[in-house]
Amino acid sequence: MILDLIKAIVLGAVEGFTEFLPVSSTGHLLLLGHFLGFESKGKTFEVLVQLGAILAIVSVYAHKIIVLLTGLPRDPAARRFVAGVLLAFLPAAFIGAFAHSFIKSVLFDPMIVCTTLVAGGLVLLAVDEMKFETKYAQVEDFSLSMCFKIGLIQCVAMAPGVSRSGATIVGAMALGADKRAAAEFSFWLAMPTMAGAFAYDLYKNHKILEASDLATIGVGFVAAFAAALVVVRGFLAFVSRRGFRPFAWWRIAVGSIGFAGLLLTR
Repeated sequence: MILDLIKAIVLGAVEGFTEFLPVSSTGHLLLLGHFLGFESKGKTFEVLVQLGAILAIVSVYAHKIIVLLTGLPRDPAARRFVAGVLLAFLPAAFIGAFAHSFIKSVLFDPMIVCTTLVAGGLVLLAVDEMKFETKYAQVEDFSLSMCFKIGLIQCVAMAPGVSRSGATIVGAMALGADKRAAAEFSFWLAMPTMAGAFAYDLYKNHKILEASDLATIGVGFVAAFAAALVVVRGFLAFVSRRGFRPFAWWRIAVGSIGFAGLLLTR
């Protein structure tokens, strides 16, 4: 039990550190869990531990959230922005509900994760060299149709290793957002998307969870919260200055090491 809790702390910290970076937190958790010999019932830990990262971003954005919600009755721009985030959330909610079993039973595979990590790294290297036409510097200016398109693009990240944040950021940039606005919209979209995934997975698997599972998820949650706080506060400034190249090489390195480890341990 003690060893499982230590593994949960390590995995939770990795989840929080990678959740909002374009490197795929779920991919990292599945690979690291595989090599640590960590197995959660129904792969619930990998999803439920995201609650820590959700609360981290909510705490950082608390003032903005309060201002936004209190402005809804009288501010059309606030209502349009909230509608845009919810509209972007709908495709993932629909596909996630219908493909939940397939995603966990087929796509939660270490070899698939390594493949998508490397492929995604190559995509990010290409994106970093592209010059997109920038039309939006503020997330509040995104049109409803643009938000929905970003939501559709987010669904690609149903495959572990793709990266939810990476897909939404690149999608938003391709649709005219600058890097900072694209990353910030990814943060906003993460709140309903991750909260929905948490709630649905808990609903589907709560009957198989035991007290020891809840303890493991709990310590992982705390570690994820602490690590995510650090990343959320600095990521927007970092990606605005440095772009995606560091994350691209990170993905390629992790995916390649994962491939080597899987082949050596067969």
